[in-house]
Amino acid sequence: MKKADIFEFYSRLADANPSPETELSFGNNYQLLVAVVLSAQATDVGVNKATRLLFEAVKTPAQMIALGEDGLKAHIRTIGLFNAKAKNVIALSEILERDFGGEVPADRDVLTTLPGVGRKTANVVMNCAFGAETFAVDTHIFRVGNRTGLAKGKTVLAVETLLDKHTPGPFRVGAHHWLILHGRYVCKARTPECWRCPVADLCSYKPKTPPKPIRSVS
Repeated sequence: MKKADIFEFYSRLADANPSPETELSFGNNYQLLVAVVLSAQATDVGVNKATRLLFEAVKTPAQMIALGEDGLKAHIRTIGLFNAKAKNVIALSEILERDFGGEVPADRDVLTTLPGVGRKTANVVMNCAFGAETFAVDTHIFRVGNRTGLAKGKTVLAVETLLDKHTPGPFRVGAHHWLILHGRYVCKARTPECWRCPVADLCSYKPKTPPKPIRSVS
């Protein structure tokens, strides 16, 4: 995709949603970190349902440690891989409390050393909590990047690298949100809704999908 087209691509997404945000619910940076860890291979909707009551009671690493692994499991058992996630959340909470005064460090490299925190999770936290220009590539963004031609790469890291290299300054903080929301609601995996896509003419995807025909009622 040409430089001018990339700028136009983001401009249109920004016009449609000037202030994009994550759809995960949280009250502070620690809750954000926990929510993102829990969201691996799970939907934001499912995570929000599981954390609604949890986050009313737990707002700090110390409170999570006091709740304990079994107590946490009782809240999140509707989420996939909840046993492993509970173990990781308790472990990372202990590290935050012991080594960082209960605060989430604003350092991607440090974040990735925490149990259950990979590069994507760290990128999300850095972006949402600290306003960093990071690009958290999930399945939606990987698909949008490759399908549209915005950032074609065979690996998640390759797509992230290209997004980081080619995303213009005005859009760097919001890019992750625009792309994930676009992939989630418009550029869907099985049937992209090209007929209502604001960037369809800039996209390299050839078999554009037409709108579903309206059946007449006789």
